[in-house]
Amino acid sequence: MKIAVEGCMHGDLDTVYKTLQHLEKFNNTKIDLLLCCGDFQAVRNSDDLKSLNVLPKYRTMNSFWKYYSGAEVAPYPTIFIGGNHEASNYLWELYYGGWVAPNIYFLGAAGVVRFGNVRIAGLSGIYNARHYNLGHFERPPYDQSTIRSVYHVREYDVHKLNQVQEPIDIFLSHDWPVGITDYGDSNELLRRKTYFRQEVEEKRLGSKPAAQLLEKLKPHYWFSAHLHCKFPALVQHGEGGPLTKFLALDKCLPGRDFLQIVEIESEEGPFEIHYDEEWLAITRRFNSIFPLTTKGADFRCVNLGMEDCRQMVRSRLQERGFKPFDFVRKAPCYDPSQSNYHGSSAVHSRNPQTESLLQLLELPYLLDSNPESKGLSPYPSPSIQRGKGLNGVEQNVKKCRKNLRAPL
Repeated sequence: MKIAVEGCMHGDLDTVYKTLQHLEKFNNTKIDLLLCCGDFQAVRNSDDLKSLNVLPKYRTMNSFWKYYSGAEVAPYPTIFIGGNHEASNYLWELYYGGWVAPNIYFLGAAGVVRFGNVRIAGLSGIYNARHYNLGHFERPPYDQSTIRSVYHVREYDVHKLNQVQEPIDIFLSHDWPVGITDYGDSNELLRRKTYFRQEVEEKRLGSKPAAQLLEKLKPHYWFSAHLHCKFPALVQHGEGGPLTKFLALDKCLPGRDFLQIVEIESEEGPFEIHYDEEWLAITRRFNSIFPLTTKGADFRCVNLGMEDCRQMVRSRLQERGFKPFDFVRKAPCYDPSQSNYHGSSAVHSRNPQTESLLQLLELPYLLDSNPESKGLSPYPSPSIQRGKGLNGVEQNVKKCRKNLRAPL
């Protein structure tokens, strides 16, 4: 199985897909799956832009809306996690994961799926210590604080991932696991990114929860983005223990290292995205303490025995099938012919995929509940600017050819 891995998408699906199609033709190969490590920007209409934490001058529609509307169809199954520049209102509808457009699947705030026999897990967002132990209290429309805090990783989601026992092949995170620079060429990294030095030396560059998950899950591959540079590393878990091949990639810009092709042993295709039984059992077990205010989850209330949940989920999936529920186009889509078009209201909308999944798991719908302490919003943090517009596919091809040949 050949998997393409992309760093920060920044909404430029057209360029990434066209570059991959060129590589397929040039190398006479077939790519089975595309993984994106965040900043995907699934913006359907101009109202979604209001939930995107970038300066107003960088709030552009880009190309996702074409795939949402059906004007274009993703040529490869695509799986992505959220970063820190997302249409957070739309991703909140799909907190548990789901299709944002035909053939494009969001892993959720945290999630595990299967693609063929390859098991793929991920954690959306970036780490911020101030908000890590809080619940998911943010609701659209967001203010100047919650538009930032909404994408900060929460302990609840990390705790669920820590319950995973079965092997993980690939893990996706937006920011890097803290300390990962110890396992690669940090001197070369600091030569290119001199302003990383203090954070690297003080063990502050990256995410502590991601480092904990790396140590616990020990996946075969771990892919990240966020810092807009390529950085490979090799982590050995204990003497003679398993290896994790780590790779961070850049953002989608001409001449940058934003794509890598990885070949993974797998069963024969065709391949499809399927629900993961163990993950759905974990979701069911922990949903009763889903923290939806500023108060964090109380894990003492959860019975960690999973067998009853596994049996229930297995029975339901065997009865219904393992494919995720179908994509439903619900919100109005951007129309470039209407310059003043605003789309739908930014208030929360129930996504039919989420409703169907919760019904399957016999769980209540909680995403539109009102937080009890809305006034306790987190503190403002500096906004990160989005990169400038992207130009052309051909400028990317030379760099991507090199990455196709390079070993990971």
